[in-house]
Amino acid sequence: MNKTCIIIAGPTAVGKTTTAIELANYFKTEIISSDSRQCYRELNIGVAKPSPQQLASVPHHFINSHSIHDDVSAAEFETFALNVANKVFDKSDIAVIVGGTGLYIKSFCDGLDDIPAASVYFKKELQQRYQEEGIDWLTKELAEKDPRFYEHGEMQNPHRMMRALEVMYASGRSILSFYTGQKKLRPFNIIKVALELPREYLYENINTRTEQMMNLGLLNEAKELLVYKSLKPLHTVGYRELFAHLEGGISLEE
Repeated sequence: MNKTCIIIAGPTAVGKTTTAIELANYFKTEIISSDSRQCYRELNIGVAKPSPQQLASVPHHFINSHSIHDDVSAAEFETFALNVANKVFDKSDIAVIVGGTGLYIKSFCDGLDDIPAASVYFKKELQQRYQEEGIDWLTKELAEKDPRFYEHGEMQNPHRMMRALEVMYASGRSILSFYTGQKKLRPFNIIKVALELPREYLYENINTRTEQMMNLGLLNEAKELLVYKSLKPLHTVGYRELFAHLEGGISLEE
């Protein structure tokens, strides 16, 4: 049998984790998470990490593998996941990937273009300026430094905007000039499964999950992480809103 990677994707609270564990148990294989936040040890309740019981039921990879102080990228995930998949294929014909983060799934399936990396110092400096001056500052910087991205890039996505500035400072070229659109060939089959639910059921699941997170202590988790709010992993739905509440910006009810 050819080696095959089954990818389970879909929106928040659609049931990806349960489905992936059932598949992995059926095929007696292992799971690679492609969630860009569940890899951080310090983030737990707010990222809907699998429970200890779920993690014990099937070997998981890229869960609790990094610290929020690490600079984890889609390119690093690509290398990590391909290495793990090769090891899994030594024992099984099937590997299961579940998530979460579309760019991480794309990097695993198709590869990424070779784009220059910026220094850690510059990344921290850029994130600090963004925290202090917001998206308006990023917009002005890109209009001046990278007009091509300013015209054609994702100008409402702060992470992509900061990445564009990083590449411009590192290489003197627009990040768009590095995009080739060429997919890399993988030495295994890929089956993509996208789970879905009617929207009313999905919203009900999300509301229920949010209440469960609060009951489990999400607010206290956010309090403990508030000091790290400027770090990229904390620019995340759930934490971001609670940070605003803790700093007096919005009420808990809001």
